Amino acid sequence: MASDEIIQEQAAERDAPRRPRRPVQAYRNESFLNSREARALRILAEYLEPKSRFERYRVDDTIVFMGSARFPSRETAEAALAAAEAGDGDLERARRDMEMSTYYEAARELASRLTHWSKKLDHKERRFVVCTGGGPGIMEAANRGAAEAKGVNVGLTISIPVEEFDNKYVTRELSFHFHYFFMRKFWFYYLAKAVIIFPGGFGTLDELFELLTLVQTHKIKKRLPIVLFGTEYWNEVLNLDALVKFGAISPPDVDLVFRTNSVTEAYEWITRELTEYALGAPGATL
Repeated sequence: MASDEIIQEQAAERDAPRRPRRPVQAYRNESFLNSREARALRILAEYLEPKSRFERYRVDDTIVFMGSARFPSRETAEAALAAAEAGDGDLERARRDMEMSTYYEAARELASRLTHWSKKLDHKERRFVVCTGGGPGIMEAANRGAAEAKGVNVGLTISIPVEEFDNKYVTRELSFHFHYFFMRKFWFYYLAKAVIIFPGGFGTLDELFELLTLVQTHKIKKRLPIVLFGTEYWNEVLNLDALVKFGAISPPDVDLVFRTNSVTEAYEWITRELTEYALGAPGATL
């Protein structure tokens, strides 16, 4: 293009009427929304957005499953053990994972049985929906059991620096992703009418002790059945009797949890508690 033509085009662009530049609306301003000044808005969003979805899908209350993200299913553990015995893999770890897979299968069965039970209660509202942290291990097992019982279930994931995991058993409309741990914990406890805690590590212990503190101090006022599943594990890892011995807790505090190693016993105790104390009081509460 000749230089004079270029000059003419530039002049035409310069002389053309310009649309006024409008400032960005605050709620569309991503740099502001991601700033420290807007932290309160982000926290509020992690309250309001889940609340709107729970209401839309008529989830009245939940049964929360907690436990290790590291325990595999029986089929996965069997395959890893066979490979390790053939010389491909860590044999000691494979044997340990095979043993711990019993907790995965127990969570899967218990979630399935509780979902079958809850589906018979109310055809308009969804009562006692299985809820997990949405990750692998025990969380996947509980979501899987609920899905196999053809029930909706909830997954509350959290943004942490680990490899992403897709729990395919979570009901997609009820899959949530949180940034703030305390907002995630709020939704665990606010909707919960029972909590089942399987063997786990730091995250599980954190959730267990915070839950026990909230119940002990009556910050959670509702009756909240808490099951410690896996007697052998918890007897070795958690010595509440020692806390009583040293005067750190009161003797009645030991009874805040129900210990069992039986899916049937856990199922019967939870359904009896829910039928007596929670069935006639639907909805979220602390």
